[in-house]
Amino acid sequence: MSNTGEKPTVLIVGAGLGGLMLGALLEKQGVPYTIFERASVVKPLGSGMAVGPTLLPIFQQLGIYDEFLPMGKRIVLTPFYKESLESYRPTDHIAIEEFTGYAQYLVARPVLYALILKQVPPHKIHFGKRVLNITEENDKVTVHTSDNGIYEGDIVVGADGAYSAVRQRMYDRLKARGELPKGDQEDLPFSCTCLVGQTRVLDPEKYPIIKEPTCVFPTVLGKDKPFSWSIMLTAQGTLCWCVIHHLNDTTSKAAMEQRFRNNDNAEWGSHPAQMMCDETRNFPVPLGEGLSTLGDLYDLAQKDLISKVMLEEKVFSTWYSGRVVLLGDACHKLHPSGGHGAVTAMHDAIALANLLYALPSRTSEDVTRIFEEYRTERLPAVQVSFKNSQLMSKFMEKSFIGAIILFLITRMPMWLWRLAVSIL
Repeated sequence: MSNTGEKPTVLIVGAGLGGLMLGALLEKQGVPYTIFERASVVKPLGSGMAVGPTLLPIFQQLGIYDEFLPMGKRIVLTPFYKESLESYRPTDHIAIEEFTGYAQYLVARPVLYALILKQVPPHKIHFGKRVLNITEENDKVTVHTSDNGIYEGDIVVGADGAYSAVRQRMYDRLKARGELPKGDQEDLPFSCTCLVGQTRVLDPEKYPIIKEPTCVFPTVLGKDKPFSWSIMLTAQGTLCWCVIHHLNDTTSKAAMEQRFRNNDNAEWGSHPAQMMCDETRNFPVPLGEGLSTLGDLYDLAQKDLISKVMLEEKVFSTWYSGRVVLLGDACHKLHPSGGHGAVTAMHDAIALANLLYALPSRTSEDVTRIFEEYRTERLPAVQVSFKNSQLMSKFMEKSFIGAIILFLITRMPMWLWRLAVSIL
């Protein structure tokens, strides 16, 4: 039987932003697909994220740009503060807007997730499907789930996060054949823990900061403590936060060992959050009346939607094998300081969707070729984002290198900043 001329059937494991974006693009292109998500329901966890020129043209192509704009809050400045709330010179985002034609917007992650989810018909997503195994035979690939489900397709995409079951099954096979690089066999290193959440909708008369026409986006750098914290005003009248605890090597290793002992591979979890809330609730924030500490924000949030997560950093070398390919955190996990994680996953989805649409046949040879094209296209950009995120983490943490970066960022002449933006 010939495999030529028909679109491949794609099985996507993971319904995060990367997996959903891939599904939305394949839906638009008429490529058959199914999404499997191990969670029975996806809770609206997370903080805010910046969406700008690198994604908004794709939103236009998907037909969701006009719907997205009122969901986001335009970012004009990102001010930085010492813990005393003495301010550094803010970063100007207008230069980016001038050079690209697109503004940057802050959007609550759950709001963006809901928008992308709407682009995927409900019958294309199967929740409560935990992948046990993936097998390949006769130019087909089969996903086996814990509820005895068996699903056959041409390609499996692992978009199931930093502790990807798809990657683990792939790597187990490669390692057994002696084909897995040593670096890909090493554990994911932790560099920080992160506390994220969002307040309920706030009364603008009681909290005047809510009336601001653009996104209030301050970041505070802790003094004599390994913490930094950012607050973000959303278009929905809520405040998101992201509190980062920058770990030293010893703490990071201990955190990793504890994670594996607990066998807790959940990307976002609410149960460890309370201790970090207690530890950080007196940290100051420059938000004005009624909002002077992080604790004020925590008290205005739904407690089970506050979550703490260990955040890893690694770019894997092996992205595909046979008819299985990885996407997003499953093949590259970036430090949160750069704000590139979810955006990079969605860029992966865009590149992979275009190649799947153009796939000339469903033969193993053509599948391998487009997987190699995908990795060749995306790896350099991912490595740049990885390095930029690490650089931002140095800036956010208390270190000699961080002090130098902070000095350069806050003292750089505006003409030089604009020149840098135009070059980038």
